[in-house]
Amino acid sequence: MTPSTADRGAELVRRQALAAAGGSARTLARRRDEGRLSARERVEALCDPGTFTELDALVRGRTDNRPESSRPYGDGVVCGHGLIGGRPVCVFSQDVSVFGGSLGEAYGEKIIKVAELALRVGCPIIGINDSGGARIQEGVAALARYAEYGRLNVRSSGVIPQISLIMGSCAGGAVYSPALTDIVVMVDGTSHMFVTGPDVVRSVTGEDVSMEELGGAQHNAAVAGTVHYVASDEADALDWVQCLLGYLPDNALTPPPVYPRPGRAGTAGRTGDADTGADQLTDADRALDRLVEEGPQVAWDVHQVIRAVVDDGDLLEFQALFAANIVCGLGRIDGHSVGVVANQPAVSAGVLDIDASEKAARFVRFCDAFNIPILTLVDVPGYLPGVEQERRGIIRRGAKLLFAYGEASVPMVTVVLRKAYGGGYAVMGSKHLGADVNLAWPSAEIAVMGAAGAVEILHRRELRAAEGTLDAARLRKQLTVDYERDALSPYAAAERGFIDAVIRPRDTRAQVRAAFRSLRGKRSAPPIGRHRNMPL
Repeated sequence: MTPSTADRGAELVRRQALAAAGGSARTLARRRDEGRLSARERVEALCDPGTFTELDALVRGRTDNRPESSRPYGDGVVCGHGLIGGRPVCVFSQDVSVFGGSLGEAYGEKIIKVAELALRVGCPIIGINDSGGARIQEGVAALARYAEYGRLNVRSSGVIPQISLIMGSCAGGAVYSPALTDIVVMVDGTSHMFVTGPDVVRSVTGEDVSMEELGGAQHNAAVAGTVHYVASDEADALDWVQCLLGYLPDNALTPPPVYPRPGRAGTAGRTGDADTGADQLTDADRALDRLVEEGPQVAWDVHQVIRAVVDDGDLLEFQALFAANIVCGLGRIDGHSVGVVANQPAVSAGVLDIDASEKAARFVRFCDAFNIPILTLVDVPGYLPGVEQERRGIIRRGAKLLFAYGEASVPMVTVVLRKAYGGGYAVMGSKHLGADVNLAWPSAEIAVMGAAGAVEILHRRELRAAEGTLDAARLRKQLTVDYERDALSPYAAAERGFIDAVIRPRDTRAQVRAAFRSLRGKRSAPPIGRHRNMPL
């Protein structure tokens, strides 16, 4: 007997209900007790209410000789598209209640399909990862999907924003896709990411290590540098991603959204100019003058300068726990997104080392890929000397930062606050490396090295001859004063056109605004070639 229309409708409802139910009720209950959301609840919390449309909800695994109960609808991953802040996104969310979230053939194909959709339409792709790895019973078919999605990550790199949320386990082959994405967020205490787990490490190397020590959020953020933000809980992670998307364009061919300047109305979300009226000096602006008075050796916090320059004093910082001697993050100036790169004098005097160079290089390339102008704040004594740094490859790895700035074509404005010594001056967004506007405070010290070292080298014979005399200390002091006056001021660089203007610290915000405003029409054609060969 042919089923009636009502029967067909009832069958659809039955299958949809099975797909929406998820997997193990016991697993879902335990996770709720831990304060963790289900795969669907995470998607619903991430997207604007009522905007998520699921794709492939009725897909099932294809392994032969398995009972119906072992082939759940959806195959363990929720995929689809929706809106965040009224803008389109594609999302997948792994469901740990179905086979532990393990990736099978159909599961992998679903992820690839929604990621291809994101690339095709030009919108961000957000992956919510919570998986035990590859589905062993599906063998090489599961492994193939890891490689296929990895290739798609590469094709999408620099074309659409790719964001990974780690909200549970992410192990083995599953870790490489998040590592290829632009942004990785982990939840503290409940998420882990490692290539091999503690049991394997123990059996192979004899090392006894916990999951948290090996692949917890704090380790991946502070030591490995894999993670851009450590969230306190799942709600914090989802909120951070929603905030991040407000700074980013839909894809590399569109500009980031423009928002009204503080206290202004009527331009939210538009891509034209925000208000460009005259600046009024604020207490935060005037406070910058007092930083100069504290002297060149005082280890003040560069966040004070950043807060004075960006709209509302807001900075969405990346990798705050890793290489803290350099600060990277997104803010807004005149309502337009900007990437901020700043040496941090409060940590290791703001020196450049391997980790700081790689952190900043990755961030500069991210900004350049997505049409985000770059503001560089310089207070750097140079590269960190030492046997350990040389052995770890500071020549090759430190060169990545120079490569990133040299390759960038977005508007770039640099402000030298205090020290800009040696290779640190050249690498940190110098005029010679392609920056469009270079400014300096009167306190800027632009030179090959600081006064103490330079005097020892330049006046070695005079100092040696004066050793043991009453004039030795006076001579050293006078030579230091002369060097500081003649070589350490910003004016020698300004006379050669390497600095476009020397400005009062209180005028920094106004000058930076004016510079970026003048650069909004910048056009830069990339050189011919397949791609650049970065010193990886």
